[in-house]
Amino acid sequence: MKIKLDENLPVRLARTLQKLGHDTDTVSEEGLTGRSDLHIWEAAQEAERFLITQDLDFSDTRRFSPGSHYGILLVRLRDPGRNALLKRVQDIFQTEAVENWKHCLWSSPIESYGCGLPI
Repeated sequence: MKIKLDENLPVRLARTLQKLGHDTDTVSEEGLTGRSDLHIWEAAQEAERFLITQDLDFSDTRRFSPGSHYGILLVRLRDPGRNALLKRVQDIFQTEAVENWKHCLWSSPIESYGCGLPI
């Protein structure tokens, strides 16, 4: 799966996902840190990447309607420390059928906000 990690996630998560077989890049590695959500969104879509973020702006299904993109995982934890985030996302990618999440908006705890027809 092709994945882009937003700047609000630990960079070492990219290495973890790569070890699980995913083609993962980060906003910081691409020099996009501090750029607007729209700019990050466009970069993810141009590269056909599933976006993992903590940014609630990406939960707006009017702007990011399911089926119109390559997928979003919105990670929201009570304790959003780096280790907790790393463990949660790693657990998701080891236990869920994430390859079926393309074109969908998901949140953690795992809940689908909708899937649409593929773009």
